[in-house]
Amino acid sequence: MSSSAHRDTGHDPAAAGPGPDRLWSVQDHLDDVLATVRPLDPIELNLLDAQGCVLVDDITVPLSLPPFDNSSMDGYAVRVTDVAGASEEFPAVLEVVGDVAAGQTDPIAVGPGQAARIMTGAPLPPGAEAVVPVEWTDGGSGEGPVAGMRARSLAPEGAEGHVQVYRPAEERAHVRAKGSDVRSGDRALAAGTVLGPPQIGLLAAIGRGTVRVRPRPRVVVLSTGSELVQPDEQLAPGQIYDSNSFALTAAARDAGAIAYRVGAVADDAETLRATIEDQLVRADLMVTTGGVSVGAYDVVKEALAHVGDEDEPGGGVDFRKLAMQPGKPQGFGSVGPDHTPLLALPGNPVSSYVSFELFVRPAIRTLMGLPDVHRPTATASLAADKALTSPKGRRQFLRGSHAGGSVTPVGGSGSHLVAALAQANALIVVPEDTESVEPGTEVEVVLLG
Repeated sequence: MSSSAHRDTGHDPAAAGPGPDRLWSVQDHLDDVLATVRPLDPIELNLLDAQGCVLVDDITVPLSLPPFDNSSMDGYAVRVTDVAGASEEFPAVLEVVGDVAAGQTDPIAVGPGQAARIMTGAPLPPGAEAVVPVEWTDGGSGEGPVAGMRARSLAPEGAEGHVQVYRPAEERAHVRAKGSDVRSGDRALAAGTVLGPPQIGLLAAIGRGTVRVRPRPRVVVLSTGSELVQPDEQLAPGQIYDSNSFALTAAARDAGAIAYRVGAVADDAETLRATIEDQLVRADLMVTTGGVSVGAYDVVKEALAHVGDEDEPGGGVDFRKLAMQPGKPQGFGSVGPDHTPLLALPGNPVSSYVSFELFVRPAIRTLMGLPDVHRPTATASLAADKALTSPKGRRQFLRGSHAGGSVTPVGGSGSHLVAALAQANALIVVPEDTESVEPGTEVEVVLLG
């Protein structure tokens, strides 16, 4: 585990504010998280292993692409003067001196009155100035225009004898010039680029088999609650299915992480501490959901509020109240000998997901080394039947459906409304000092997808 990702200074919850009664702003809590999390150390990875990772250094092209002039068509490599004025009535008749196939190393020279049968991607032979597509010729058959080349094994005579060309060609016609894609010395990819399939293809094309990147962070997600049951199991009275760990693991993967989901942990502090300790070996970031409020069974708070003991100097998790709705109770700190960052999120599904988007996703993107870690935002006109209300002093995040410059609230403000969350593609932001928002008002939205 890369220690650079973790807290390298002591975490003193008391230094963060006046005490447990402090009401943190959303921005202050986010700033504290991002000031603590550090990008993972760079490593060298094989190309396919680097997919989804962030490039550390600029990549300079060592050789031009394409590395040589080559044909963009199946046809015949010719000299321009030899096909000038060619037509179906008066075709140019050229001697075929052989085949030029892709990967061929023995060049065939094309002299006056000659042509070489050439395949797409094959190097333009010495003496040739253009390529005429096979459809402009008789393919060496002497029977008029053809639709394409027959396989060499079926028509070996096509590589010798004569070919009739029915149309003229300009110089460099159907020729891909050396360096027409990128030239030697050009910057192929800039540092900070996320490597997707096209970028990996480019790296392979310029001969790079490995690349230096920041690895995708490993995120362990676990939910807490004795009432939680895994999907596909039978519910007993008072039980519910564990949805949070699935949603957050999927969200972590969507953010770019390698995410591991841990089954729900019962409301027992010792069990939770042991589970977290077991998971630290594969975690660059820990995320818990549930058990952070003020109830008698809020096990995360019970288990982690005092982990910063003499055996782990600098560790500890600070449990806070934030001036936001949903998601007022939050926890943040570090655990384990490497001071692995841990974010403890509320247990209500909407509170949990909104908290992930606001705090965990930026932390993951910071671990990746990305320059911009936040979801994009936009301004939209509120499309609603009535005014939205919001508690004074709280920044409210409502689910919304955003399209065409307007946003429509989805569901109510309840933090348990999973179905409404599944229909939303944005969060409507209502500032702390706003208690009512009338329809038609311009509002800020956080775009989720």
